[in-house]
Amino acid sequence: MTMLTATIEGIGFWSNGLPSWQAACDFVRGGTVVEGAPARPSPQLLPPNERRRAPDTVAVALEVALAACRDADRDPQALPSVFASTHGELGITDYMAATLADDPRAISPIRFHNSVHNAAAGYWTIGAGCRAPATAISALDASFAQGLLEALVQLAAGSEAVLLVGYDSASSGPLAAMWRSTGLLGGALVLSRRSFPGALRVQATLADGEAVPGSGPLARLAGGNAMAPMLSLFDALAIDAPQTADSVILKAGPGRVLRVELIDA
Repeated sequence: MTMLTATIEGIGFWSNGLPSWQAACDFVRGGTVVEGAPARPSPQLLPPNERRRAPDTVAVALEVALAACRDADRDPQALPSVFASTHGELGITDYMAATLADDPRAISPIRFHNSVHNAAAGYWTIGAGCRAPATAISALDASFAQGLLEALVQLAAGSEAVLLVGYDSASSGPLAAMWRSTGLLGGALVLSRRSFPGALRVQATLADGEAVPGSGPLARLAGGNAMAPMLSLFDALAIDAPQTADSVILKAGPGRVLRVELIDA
């Protein structure tokens, strides 16, 4: 299979108790969460009213996306983006299903607007003033791997840099019995074609196989979230994975995996 490569220029991260990538790295190395951390992010890209009304998934997606762009010193307006979410906004989906069953005319237009799967991508392009292409992907528990694959393919096709964002929120109501998801989780990477000293590069290959759940500190902390399959990669990034021998294996679909190796540029 063809190997796809990219340089990691910037990283963003948010989970309950770990409101930044630095906090996540400190947790992986020392095991301490941030006391008094907010229950959800407050994305500064949005005006105050929109910030308060934005669903949790939008809030966490925009928070980590902007953090990754700042870490990479990249202009958010210029980056094509890939937003990957297993379920989108499950809380609003549960509300809409219950309201349609009990009182269909009471559906909130604003909440309906926020229910679509590309809501976070839409808020991002508006808030960041970005006119570059934005892609929204869902592939159940292979969503992050497929999002990463899409970003790498865009780079191979000629894009200079691509923003990748993975995120999910807690499930509620009857949907929680079908697919359980807890907490709020988001992670973002700015990936590029350029190489420079001190940077990490990813080498990814699609192959047959089965992935196992991550066992690192971040995976143990936030493993109940639907976007947990991405955490094995973020655990590796936090502990300087180029010094380790094992690849990160991400579920890419039934019987398929995306094998990711981190190397020094």
